[in-house]
Amino acid sequence: MSSDANIPRTAVPYGITDPVEAARAELKAALSAIEEKVNVPKQVGKATTKVKTYAASKPGVVIAAVVGVAVATGLVVWGIARSLSR
Repeated sequence: MSSDANIPRTAVPYGITDPVEAARAELKAALSAIEEKVNVPKQVGKATTKVKTYAASKPGVVIAAVVGVAVATGLVVWGIARSLSR
């Protein structure tokens, strides 16, 4: 199966005629797809890479978003503290 080197782990190769082999290949692909989705560190790494790329191209937008989140968090904390103090 040297031709399988170019096929992603989550894909089922074409040309499998044996039903048992086909079922095994489908199960292997399904398990690999589940592993890809559940692998949290890998997903965080992908998201971090996307954010870094976006931040490099549009730093003003990222700074505005960070400031906006900080202001919103501050307002929520202030509102909770104020309602608890009354």
